[in-house]
Amino acid sequence: MAAPSPIHGVVADFDSPDTLLDAVKAARAKGYTKMEAYTPFPIHGIDEAMGAKQSILGYIVLCGSVTGFTTAILLQWWTGSIVYPLVISGKPFFAFEFGFPIIFELTVLLSAFGAVFGMFGLNGLPRLNHPIFNYSGVAGSSDDRFLLVIEASDRNFEVTATRDFLASLGAEKLEVIEA
Repeated sequence: MAAPSPIHGVVADFDSPDTLLDAVKAARAKGYTKMEAYTPFPIHGIDEAMGAKQSILGYIVLCGSVTGFTTAILLQWWTGSIVYPLVISGKPFFAFEFGFPIIFELTVLLSAFGAVFGMFGLNGLPRLNHPIFNYSGVAGSSDDRFLLVIEASDRNFEVTATRDFLASLGAEKLEVIEA
């Protein structure tokens, strides 16, 4: 006999963004912290209601740009002054002014790499399947339904209590989804 699959969480299906936002606020007030909302369009204020923290992606991009800038400066200085010093028309071995295109390009390149790979890393991508796809009404989340998932990894999660709590908030459909 196969062991039952672990539970990912409980999905509550709401009919409007206002009821979803109210449900998120109520869930936060009750102490739930690990939850996710799936909506067909952005809802103003839902990030604050869920307690989402500011992303560190900007800092990752900043590190990429500083690395690109520094690498470009050091590469030009090292090649022009140390490895292959040439005196051409009385110019110094390292002239900062002529390096602007390379400095700019390497700064932008490493910033873009930081943005793309940082986004992939922070979002946990690539992920070929997510447990929310096990929900029977997931297609509505890109059309006209508003879903709230309280995850089983939350410290306050208990299947029946969480299900009853979400039902009291006016969820039209409730479903326990497996991982």
